[in-house]
Amino acid sequence: MSQYHKTTDLPATLAIFPLPGAMLFPHWELPLNIFEPRYLNMIDDAMRGDRMIGMVQTLGGPRERPDIAQVGCAGRITRYSETDDGRYLITLSGICRFRVAREQAVTTPYRKVTPDWAVFAADLQPASESGLPPRTRLVSALRTYIAALGLDADWSAVEDAPMETLVHALAAGCPFEAAEKQALLEAPSLADRARTLITLLEIDGRGGDTGPLQ
Repeated sequence: MSQYHKTTDLPATLAIFPLPGAMLFPHWELPLNIFEPRYLNMIDDAMRGDRMIGMVQTLGGPRERPDIAQVGCAGRITRYSETDDGRYLITLSGICRFRVAREQAVTTPYRKVTPDWAVFAADLQPASESGLPPRTRLVSALRTYIAALGLDADWSAVEDAPMETLVHALAAGCPFEAAEKQALLEAPSLADRARTLITLLEIDGRGGDTGPLQ
């Protein structure tokens, strides 16, 4: 977004929403249905402030305070509506990934962290398509994966979508394990994320692990 040019434009304190499997990437939108009271409170506070929250994956632990991954992605609330039964329907637009420098002691019902933005400063620039693998390789891996899982796909959309959109849609939408989704999030660049995605599609399409991700 145009107001975020450098990491010093980003907040020094960030409310976090720990949620398994819900992936937010820079330059990608994530719709969310908010209904837990503590997260309704979080959205209220965000809307009164900078509208920023951080999405992080959970890694087990107690439901009320799960363990969290150490890398997440911050997004700005760009769409917001309320339902008759008290839920919030929001859309987060991904801004920048962060590393959790430390978790803060808080009095709010939701958690906050001190984010370290420095290593992901490049997220504030348009994603480079330099080094992207051929679309044909990604589509081939996806066809194998789809067939193995008995799923279906809109192949015209797959063929026509911009590569950044396609990579993020598949990374967010495919039912990968938490560690696999985290590897996709932490991939340094769009090209690295695309290569990791292809590897995961090929591994799962063949029905098993063949070694470490490349």
